[in-house]
Amino acid sequence: MRHLIAVFLFAAALGLCAAPKPKVKLTTSMGVIVMELEPDAAPKTVENFLKYVRKGQYKGTIFHRVINGFMIQGGGYVEYLGKKRTDNSILNEADRATAAGLKNKRGTVAMARTPDPHSAAAEFFINVVDNPALDFKAKTNDKTWGYCVFGKVIQGMDVVDRIKAVKTSNKRSDFLNLPVKPVVIKDAVEIK
Repeated sequence: MRHLIAVFLFAAALGLCAAPKPKVKLTTSMGVIVMELEPDAAPKTVENFLKYVRKGQYKGTIFHRVINGFMIQGGGYVEYLGKKRTDNSILNEADRATAAGLKNKRGTVAMARTPDPHSAAAEFFINVVDNPALDFKAKTNDKTWGYCVFGKVIQGMDVVDRIKAVKTSNKRSDFLNLPVKPVVIKDAVEIK
């Protein structure tokens, strides 16, 4: 009987000690998307994303790259394609996140970057299909480093699906797959 009580108390203590995962609500011009973040798997990435959320970085930005059958990307540009200033880029934690089981699957949120694996700053994307080619494989080069998944959509995949289906244009060579009608992130806030 003492053993059962000890096990119960230990399990209860674990439940009380486990902090809830941070959540972020994106209010877009097409509806609300709620994301749950994974600080245990990608701590620096989550900290970086929340820093931008808290300082209002994403308010008024757009989803500037929308590819149905791939992903929707935003957080770096305002409606008239002016680039938002960012802090320094962060180290890519795709190796750690992948080891923790986070992969670029439909509904997951990952950091966008240039060919430099460690160039992510504020831009992020939401996978609209499973994208295993974006997962970490090795620290060899920009293609094998992967893209760090740091959360998932827990509400609003219907909104993501509406965004992925918008009409896009390739009229500007520097903005391929740009929605013809801007999809605006009106606000991004941390929620409990």
